Amino acid sequence: MSAMRLPIWLLVAVTLSSSVAGQTVEPSGFGGLHYRLIGPFRAGRALAGTGVPGNPDKYYFGAVGGGVWMSENDGRTWTPIFDNEHVASIGAIAVAPTDPDTVYVGSGEADMRSDIQQGDGMYRSTDGGKTWSHIGLEDTRQIAKILVSPTDSKTLFVAALGHQFGPNKQRGVFKSTDGGATWQPSLFVDENTGAVDLAMEPDAPDVLIAAVWQTRRPPWEVYPPSSGPASGLFKSTNGGKTWSPLHGVGLPKAVGRIGLSWVSDKGTTRLYSVVDTNTGSGGGIFMSVDGGANWTKTTGDSRVWGRGWYFGGITADPSNPDTVYVMNTATYRSTDGGKTFVPIKGAPGGDDYHGLWINPTDSKRMILTSDQGTVVSVDGAKTWSSWWNQPTGQFYHATVDNRFPYWVMGSQQDSGAMAVESRSNHETIGMREWRTMSVGGESGTIAADLLHPGTVIDENGTIERLQDGWHKRSDPTAGKKGGPWRKTWTVPIAGSPKDPREFYASRQVVFRSSDGGNTWQVISPDLTRQTHTTPPNLDAPTAADIDAAAHHAVVFWLAPSPLDSKRLWAGTDDGLIWLTRNNGKKWDNVTPSDLTPWSTVGIIDASHFNADTAYAAVERHRLDDNHPYIYRTKDGGKHWDLITRGLPEGEWVNVVREDPVRPGLLYAGTERTIYVSFDDGADWQPLQLNLPPCSVRDLVFAGNDMAVATHGRAFWILDDLSPLRQIQPGQTDGVVLYDPAPAVAFIRGAGFDDGTPMPLEEPRCENPPFGAVIDYNLPRDASKVELRVLDAKGKEVAKVASGDQPSPPDPSRLNIVPVWVRRPQTLGASAGGHRFVWGFSDRTVPGEYTVELTVDGRAVKKELRVVPDPRLKERR
Repeated sequence: MSAMRLPIWLLVAVTLSSSVAGQTVEPSGFGGLHYRLIGPFRAGRALAGTGVPGNPDKYYFGAVGGGVWMSENDGRTWTPIFDNEHVASIGAIAVAPTDPDTVYVGSGEADMRSDIQQGDGMYRSTDGGKTWSHIGLEDTRQIAKILVSPTDSKTLFVAALGHQFGPNKQRGVFKSTDGGATWQPSLFVDENTGAVDLAMEPDAPDVLIAAVWQTRRPPWEVYPPSSGPASGLFKSTNGGKTWSPLHGVGLPKAVGRIGLSWVSDKGTTRLYSVVDTNTGSGGGIFMSVDGGANWTKTTGDSRVWGRGWYFGGITADPSNPDTVYVMNTATYRSTDGGKTFVPIKGAPGGDDYHGLWINPTDSKRMILTSDQGTVVSVDGAKTWSSWWNQPTGQFYHATVDNRFPYWVMGSQQDSGAMAVESRSNHETIGMREWRTMSVGGESGTIAADLLHPGTVIDENGTIERLQDGWHKRSDPTAGKKGGPWRKTWTVPIAGSPKDPREFYASRQVVFRSSDGGNTWQVISPDLTRQTHTTPPNLDAPTAADIDAAAHHAVVFWLAPSPLDSKRLWAGTDDGLIWLTRNNGKKWDNVTPSDLTPWSTVGIIDASHFNADTAYAAVERHRLDDNHPYIYRTKDGGKHWDLITRGLPEGEWVNVVREDPVRPGLLYAGTERTIYVSFDDGADWQPLQLNLPPCSVRDLVFAGNDMAVATHGRAFWILDDLSPLRQIQPGQTDGVVLYDPAPAVAFIRGAGFDDGTPMPLEEPRCENPPFGAVIDYNLPRDASKVELRVLDAKGKEVAKVASGDQPSPPDPSRLNIVPVWVRRPQTLGASAGGHRFVWGFSDRTVPGEYTVELTVDGRAVKKELRVVPDPRLKERR
């Protein structure tokens, strides 16, 4: 792993910054806070899926950014079972054939996409996914396949692709005979080549074939990764003790990624492979009947092997060797031994399928993984379950608008942009609150037009009115000199916080619109590095695979100042930071001196309190450097401090944000979770709470809330940041009742939930509290806690005590299922932070109220304001 060398001045700055008496907050003080999933339940990419021998209704899948999920009803509903672990990206899953309670998970997707997410090795469960143990291979990062012995649940093989952006030694094929307690390297080619697939001869488990792939990605955007000359096949006939190169007669001489499937039935044994050549010709489906010594090319149909660096899924029917499935933009089936194929699942736009598991005793039952999620068939692929029941969407950024309730919007990888209402007029948030959009596509950025609520614009200049779908496009580059225009997978658009008519977009230059995105002007030169350098982490084939363009970089982020309408920060994906103080007439290079080429300036956040202060999240994982980097300047970029104390070494930072209300309160989203700092970045501490491990790509504020864009677990909201904005580091003594935020008397209407709520089996998310949020902190356990709410005349309108324990509903007296019965909230009396919601009724009216908290006889009071629903103004 490479690491940056810090210059002497920065080392001194960091040392001085670290020596200041920074303080953190006791985590129990966050006890009342929790993240709220708002969806959408439109699934994201999944590679790994499997059923369970002897339990035909039970399935597992692993999302590339969303952990492991289980269904016990053929995919009708899915439950996350991996949220207590330390990783979100899953590359492989296998159930032991002799013990269905033993499940192995290999973390880290191995599809070599540009947004590929990393893992930290292998995991095992011996109780059907209830609990997990981390069992090593931490530095493999991308695990492609797991094979478990058909006779011993503790003997398994693992195919590890290894680091995607650099060399490493822990790659290839590994074997364990003790359930992962120890591992033996079985096949190692070199530090640049890993294993991408494994196949075991069904009737001879000591005979294995491994597909190895020499591949890497550069730090800039290219579509296919490289394929090196070490790619090919290896064979072992002694259970992985030794391996020999398999130069099968009939295979292409130069290959890229290869997928394998070995099947045997009634004396017929066939080995199928889908072979990519990385050249656009010569690849196809190949079949061998002698264990790989000789191969017959059954078809060169580009539908089934094109773009083979991304697709490698091939599965033969275990009960019929003539039936074979191949996964590509569609899923194809052949019933004549791979000679001809017909699509059996695939929609316009390309669903992009990856893996298929077929039940070995009932081939009508199967689980299929794709860019769109995971689906199950119980009738031989005639019909499938839905992928609109998995909240595993991979979002790049988030924006919020100024409607009430506000909407959270962003672009979802592989599926397109989505807008989600932050609260609904129904019992829960569901399908009715998830809306697709034209703007943004699958990877763009989106900004809200604050002058026209419900109107949004993306980096391509597409403007859309969400209420009726009207849209138009005003391309920022159209008619401009300075092309050809470079664009990476994700480039920014930013609205000015000072002037809602102004928007900024970028390619290698910055564009500005002063009329709501209708027209654009170029306001900068090319801000990327003008000297091309080849990063040292590239191997020879990858370096040789670079296209002939002189430059590859773009302006990757734009941050207009909330305080000065003429001030704009810009960061590039090749490691530069710029600042203009006069709307682009002059640009100053204010890059930290230690920022090397191809460091990605992911997000810059301009301060809400000082125009010369800004924060920059820089990530270098595409240089094979996973260290966290957050920089802070207080003098307009003349000097920068590295502020990362408390952040784990292996979690790079995707986003840093300054709280818009409390100076010095910062939030950081890493590749695993969220952190918070109360001292302007001098010290960081986790703010994970109930958020599952996931790649956090963006954090944005809407009033008192913070919306979270994850790359694998959809959108979340941390409701009401009041405690974080008021809590004091080192605060240990005394009861604290925080100032409540104004509470909205939300109008749900007479037809609330349309009379009949959505069934429990349908995707559903939690609404925010319907009432006033009251937060308090206790220094120690209390004997009795009492809370009263008084109106402006001093009349008590609500009262609750910690001793109040509501009885559970008695099903014998109910005419509905108990889950629909709302139980009153109890008042917490243990040490730490608590949140209580004073629930509004139809009789609650806007006005001034007093909250009185009494703890063991001592009373604390705060004022509370209940405000009308803002939509009342719109209706007048």
